[in-house]
Amino acid sequence: MAHRPDNGPSRRGVLGGGGAIALAAMTGTTVSACGGGDGSSADGTVHIEMWHGQADTALKTLKALVADFHAAHPKIRVNLGGGVIADAMLQKVTAGLASGSAPDIAYIFGSDLASVARSPKLADLTEYVESGPVPWKQYWPAAREAVTVDGKVRAAPALLDSLAVVCNKKVFREAGVDLPEPGWSWDEYIDTAERLTDRGKNVFGTGWPGAGDEDTVWRVWPMIWDLGGEVIAADGKTIGFDGTPGRRALEVVRALVENKSCYVDPKPGGEQMYQVFAGGRLGMVTTGPWQLPDIQEAGIDYHVVPLPGFSGKSVTISGPDTWAIFDNGAARMKAAQTLIGWLNQPAQDVRWATDAGSLPLSRPTEGKAEWKKHTRDVPGLSVFTDVVATARVRPVHPAYPKISEAVAEAVTSVLLGRSSPETALRACASRANSALATGR
Repeated sequence: MAHRPDNGPSRRGVLGGGGAIALAAMTGTTVSACGGGDGSSADGTVHIEMWHGQADTALKTLKALVADFHAAHPKIRVNLGGGVIADAMLQKVTAGLASGSAPDIAYIFGSDLASVARSPKLADLTEYVESGPVPWKQYWPAAREAVTVDGKVRAAPALLDSLAVVCNKKVFREAGVDLPEPGWSWDEYIDTAERLTDRGKNVFGTGWPGAGDEDTVWRVWPMIWDLGGEVIAADGKTIGFDGTPGRRALEVVRALVENKSCYVDPKPGGEQMYQVFAGGRLGMVTTGPWQLPDIQEAGIDYHVVPLPGFSGKSVTISGPDTWAIFDNGAARMKAAQTLIGWLNQPAQDVRWATDAGSLPLSRPTEGKAEWKKHTRDVPGLSVFTDVVATARVRPVHPAYPKISEAVAEAVTSVLLGRSSPETALRACASRANSALATGR
């Protein structure tokens, strides 16, 4: 299954991989499972297992938050474990469900939630979010949509982001090209990328992940939505981007290849592309807020602008991750809900967003003084926050991973000059429609 890049560890480049032993050693925790029993001690303390999927800065922040939670909730003890980073969490959780040893909480990519929701062990949080401390109605629409499956809330938002374009001012200045402004078009993007390119100096106008994974794919959806297309058609039986929306989106990719302005990164996660940008050899990169700390650390003088559009407006995408809660008995499920509700309250959410390189989950968090100070300290961050208000998300559908694989193959074939947009789209539509027909 193709995974998106915008999970915690991978997209921030803090850990390239690792298994249970490596992560257990790094976190100082043991890897254990919590199936069976109500998790209560003789004194009424409830113990819950949280498979967090985080590493480095994000893990440090989460551990500090959990320590504060323990101080405020002495009858709930949280064991941070899991033994894998977020990229491998779906496989880990699937195995846990099959063996009867699912955790109480797991960090699940939004694109994987529909698959996990097939299990009756996944809690239905609809009633909880409507009456609990989680600011459900004040979440950004993207955060709400990403955790809703068939009209029911099956998880809580864990992390929020959006896509925009980050420009290297020095590359623009040396090429004599004006910085783009909001409202620019994809034709202007293509032209700008070509003008920034200097093959003699090995400078590219822009880049695109070409590993054929979700990182390759999710940059295409805003174009398709802007053109009136959908990932899945309203009837739920066919894709909604066959024809003009899919073809024109792939034509943008082909134009960047034909004018030789696009650096194609063959490795998962776009890490080489970001290294080229950090090295001053890439004029523009489409990315999310998680990349800004690295860009600042590299000393790059940068400019952030919303994505281009086809009709004078900018359409962007958000890829929220989720906290899934599993039913291991009433006591443990209530304790898990208490923890996640506490984490998502603005006082904690602002710490998580500020330290973990993401965006506020809700408007109240955005309004906190700590977040406002953070946006002043990180130039361009406000652009990502502004566009998330109207960002769209990929459908929470069990067939999405297979649709993504088909689109990834289409984009990659065009990036590498192996197919025309029309040919690539035909092959993609056939595979994606077959996935929808089988429901996976």
